[in-house]
Amino acid sequence: MLKSYIKIAWKVLLRRKFFTFISLFGISFTLMILMVATSLFDHTFGPQMPERETDRLLFVNLIREQVKEGYTNSGPASYSFFDRHVRTLKTPEKVSINSMPFQVNSYINNRKLAIDIKYTDREFWDILDFNFLEGNAFTQQDVKSANRVAVINENTRAKYFGETEAVGKDIVVDQVKYKVVGVVENVPVLRVQSYADVWVPVTLKSQDFSKPGMRGTYFATIKARSAADVPEIKAEYATMMQEVERQHPEKGTKLFSFPDTFLESFARTFFGNGNDTGVGILYGILAGLTLLFMLLPTINLVSINISRIMERSSEIGVRKAFGASSSTIIGQFIVENIFLTLLGGFLGFILSAGVLWLINDSGMIVYANLGLNLRVFGIGLLLCLVFGLISGVYPAYKMSRLQAVEALKGGSK
Repeated sequence: MLKSYIKIAWKVLLRRKFFTFISLFGISFTLMILMVATSLFDHTFGPQMPERETDRLLFVNLIREQVKEGYTNSGPASYSFFDRHVRTLKTPEKVSINSMPFQVNSYINNRKLAIDIKYTDREFWDILDFNFLEGNAFTQQDVKSANRVAVINENTRAKYFGETEAVGKDIVVDQVKYKVVGVVENVPVLRVQSYADVWVPVTLKSQDFSKPGMRGTYFATIKARSAADVPEIKAEYATMMQEVERQHPEKGTKLFSFPDTFLESFARTFFGNGNDTGVGILYGILAGLTLLFMLLPTINLVSINISRIMERSSEIGVRKAFGASSSTIIGQFIVENIFLTLLGGFLGFILSAGVLWLINDSGMIVYANLGLNLRVFGIGLLLCLVFGLISGVYPAYKMSRLQAVEALKGGSK
């Protein structure tokens, strides 16, 4: 019987090609948007190279100074602030101070290249888990001696040296010559804490070390010994900030700085209020948007199913005249809806893969490597099935309750 229902479902879909197209487009497009959005979310906030141990990593990106008159000054912190106050914290396993990436120019065969360079310490390489294709990171001695050495990504290696090995060779970036000591896999630009094309020792910018003030161009990356230590690190950091605020030369100035996961940092920027990170608000907005977006194809399916079932009232009447029960008729329409949803899901999977490939290949997100999240696809398909059943069962139930004579006359009461 199931095979017969599937054959009937296929014939019905072919009979009303336009309505079938609208239904399949709604299901597949919804799944595609869900998959692409989830892939971007995982790519930005999930445990990806080189930030694999996200449950143990905290980042300090901003410090905000609020003067009692109401003036606010916020942005990346200075090296001296991190070196004096954050590096000395007792709870973390390691603390790294690294600059935000700067775009500089380089020239190869009279061709101008825009390259993002980042200044880091040795702890940066101990905390983060890069995939090295050649060589290794620069050493603590390289940092201490301010040696002109560099780790480059594979894209930079290809531009400078083609397919040949790069370790031991020189590159010139912003008119400065560096010796390549390592080559790493490309880091996507969305991983803003670790992204760069070239990484060099932070001591090459030692002129920044003695600059006074809280504001600068540096980030801090903190690694906990275990995920259980994260709350303790945040508590110690808050105590430290209270002391720094107390010692601030301008009395009445309020200082705000927090060690956050990258997701917390993002949410705090847009939704945070004081000590509240705003992650709950962010998740609430995302959940609401997802539910609302999933309801759109459901409403579409309800309208189409009502129209499709109404026009088949005569068919229902004939089947009831030959003894078909209400449950049998409802079962037939359920199978048809499931068949339609699964077909839309299959098309949505193919569409998602194609869109993600286009995004990766286009270069619109530098070094993007977006992939399909099968878990999210399964949940999305399950939701589509649920909504598909809801949109089909009620109209089918109402039509199955009609008397055979009334159904044969096309009745719908």
